[in-house]
Amino acid sequence: MELERGERPWGTYTVLEENKSYKIKRIEVLPGQRLSLQMHHHRSEHWIVVSGTARVTCDDREFIVNVNESTFIPVGKSHRLENPGLITLVIIEVQSGEYLGEDDIVRYQDDYQRATAEPEP
Repeated sequence: MELERGERPWGTYTVLEENKSYKIKRIEVLPGQRLSLQMHHHRSEHWIVVSGTARVTCDDREFIVNVNESTFIPVGKSHRLENPGLITLVIIEVQSGEYLGEDDIVRYQDDYQRATAEPEP
């Protein structure tokens, strides 16, 4: 079975397993890069850091997640993952919810001009 793999300006992702109610991805974020500030209407995400250091934004909180630590991003919360370190950040992301399509991404802010919406007040 060939795994789905995608390249993005910030790094890469690989879908390790997927079914109707969950999806598991390996995400690599290059040093100094970050994903969009975004939100999902239909899924939550659990991020486990396996290499490097993650800076996580979830709503108005910003915090560091180290190797062997994890964080949970609830449905409907704005969030961002970034790599403030000097080595590639690797996380395992477990998505769960009623719909896991890539079109359930509302981007509020993006370093690569992919934003689709203004932040909700």
